[in-house]
Amino acid sequence: MTSKGLRQAIEKMQAAGVDDLAVQVFAHYYRQIEHGETGMIAEDTIEPLDMESLDHLDVSDEAASDAIGATVVIKLNGGLGTSMGMARAKSLLCVRRGLSFLDVIARQVLHQRREYGATLPLIFMNSFRTSADTLAALARYEDLAVDGLPLEFLQNKEPKLRVDDLRPVSWPSDPSLEWCPPGHGDIYTALMGTGLLDKMIDAGYRYAFVSNSDNLGATADARVAGWFAESGAPFAIEAVRRTKADRKGGHFARRKADGRIVLRETAQTAKRDLEALGDLDRHKFSSTNNLWFDLERMRDEIRRRQGILGLPLIRNQKHVEPSDSSSPEVIQIETAMGAAIEIFPDSRTIEVGRDRFVPVKTTNDLLVLRSDAYDLGSDFVLDRVSATIPFIDLDEHYKVVEDFDKRFPTGVPSLRNAESLVVSGDWTFGKGVRVHGSAVLEGDRGRVEAGAVLGEDPNSDSDD
Repeated sequence: MTSKGLRQAIEKMQAAGVDDLAVQVFAHYYRQIEHGETGMIAEDTIEPLDMESLDHLDVSDEAASDAIGATVVIKLNGGLGTSMGMARAKSLLCVRRGLSFLDVIARQVLHQRREYGATLPLIFMNSFRTSADTLAALARYEDLAVDGLPLEFLQNKEPKLRVDDLRPVSWPSDPSLEWCPPGHGDIYTALMGTGLLDKMIDAGYRYAFVSNSDNLGATADARVAGWFAESGAPFAIEAVRRTKADRKGGHFARRKADGRIVLRETAQTAKRDLEALGDLDRHKFSSTNNLWFDLERMRDEIRRRQGILGLPLIRNQKHVEPSDSSSPEVIQIETAMGAAIEIFPDSRTIEVGRDRFVPVKTTNDLLVLRSDAYDLGSDFVLDRVSATIPFIDLDEHYKVVEDFDKRFPTGVPSLRNAESLVVSGDWTFGKGVRVHGSAVLEGDRGRVEAGAVLGEDPNSDSDD
């Protein structure tokens, strides 16, 4: 028996032209919400996971070349960067030398095609909010598209549900806010529903490499591709050793009940287990969201499960108008694409270096990326030149990109020799400011003069 709320949601999705398979998947998770499913993963049901490191593996040039030649690159590009005050695709944000994320990604792939002698198609999973802007920005790269495959496919959308009765929310002042994406776990449904999964296989491709468009460290590395191909695994995720910056984020573990690898997100962790979540000695690895999967094995599994992979539910509770806490509370039904690791018993993980994980989620991250802590070479791959990744903590004056840019009118400071920069108050930075070691700026407001050195200058004659 279908509940009234679910029936209304299905009718709304069908009226909006949402793909039938996406409607079925939504209904699957709606029923879980109705029955009180929270998606939580209890600490006492999992155990820590260890894994091999890419640094310790031998991958032949031949294996690497063969694997990258059979690989399709997919970039998740549905985000708007709303947490940084943006209303367009985050990937349009300028990161270096007048280049956006999209520019750097396109040039990385074009360089790799020449380097590897591979077709290496590049396809973006856009949302209904990012599609037009993204395609317009990519139009300058006339040789980017590969014959027979599109440059994009669209992530599905679903109604936000009222917390009180699980009916689709109504918001006449901005009807677009009645909808949300189903999380990046929707990639498998979207690939299947659009027929793109079949197209890639029919075109002779064997593997997909998927990563976030805001992570410029995530190139389609031939060595990782070779490792994945030789492993024979259907699915794998690149992992990094967790640091203090990752303490509140998700991590890998092994489920006691069946021995399968699971990815536990913060939203799937009960309050009583948050201390264990933050224990870096117990749970050592977090996901880069760089993943690899065998196209045919994925298609076979989706078909076997009649279109519904059954990824773990993420129940995301928000307000229909994110910036208005007085607006109705809603549930957004989501899944994470990395959670597909538990679908296959022979999935794998591999530890990679932090150079493959340079996400930009806040303006703190943006400051590091725009600084000289990284070089951007002729291959458009980020090369870290600082000894460590500087820790940055900017206060609320810098949270929105527009405000951030105003406070660095002539460029961000040099962070090549920095360990940390903490800014409290409203400070504007002049040209050529350098940070050495650890620096703290305090006060209501001020200006850092051009050429100033913050922290301890290693070239000074101080004996301190």
